[in-house]
Amino acid sequence: MILNIKHFVAFATIGGFISCNQAPQELFKIKANQITIDSTLASNDAINSFISPYQTRVNEVLDSTLTYAPFTLTKTDGALNTSAGNLMADVILSQANPIFESRTNKSIDFSLMNHGGVRSIISKGKVSARNAYEIMPFENSIVVVELSPESVLELVNFLIQSKRAHPISGIQIVLDKDDTLKTLKIKGKPFSTKQNYYVATSNYLVTGGDNMTFFKNKISVTDTDYLIRNAMIDYFKKVDTLNVKVDDRFYKIK
Repeated sequence: MILNIKHFVAFATIGGFISCNQAPQELFKIKANQITIDSTLASNDAINSFISPYQTRVNEVLDSTLTYAPFTLTKTDGALNTSAGNLMADVILSQANPIFESRTNKSIDFSLMNHGGVRSIISKGKVSARNAYEIMPFENSIVVVELSPESVLELVNFLIQSKRAHPISGIQIVLDKDDTLKTLKIKGKPFSTKQNYYVATSNYLVTGGDNMTFFKNKISVTDTDYLIRNAMIDYFKKVDTLNVKVDDRFYKIK
């Protein structure tokens, strides 16, 4: 028994010595081929057969009717607010507020998105989850930002100067004939310089996207972990009809 152990120790020692003296392995060459995926690529019946049931099910889910649009919603049917933009802003405000309240015991005051964030129309007729993917194809989530009164005024000035229908909800901006601010209300009350406001927006904009630099002086940020697209789908499931239109949330006196 003692001899066997000695033999084992000897072999282990020699093996360890050899392994320690092996030259290190180094990567010296990488080969890659570019494969173009287009109509010339041959179809694989086995793969198609495997994927088909899943593809069919995904399409069924995406195309199932969730609600109804009485007319086509676009982001070009108004000067300072639009039907598609109003829908997105309203959805963000209504869907995110319960989450924010449960986490902070505070309420969202208003919401803001960017005009370019609305990526598609919603045609008149049946509305499905696919429409939500079309209007918001990005993985942007809803965040709630606490802003000082000064930053809110910067935000409003940005909206006035941009002359674009950036989606808003919960806030009313009325301009005079010379484009100066006439009235500003938040949640139906006159704007106050003595309180902070909570703004629901996207995680993209809160980092200064679309030149919305007024968010840089944010006081606090609460991430709802709620994708804007998912919020829209959940909203579609709750309502029978999309009753949204161009209104007086942002307009200029003629």
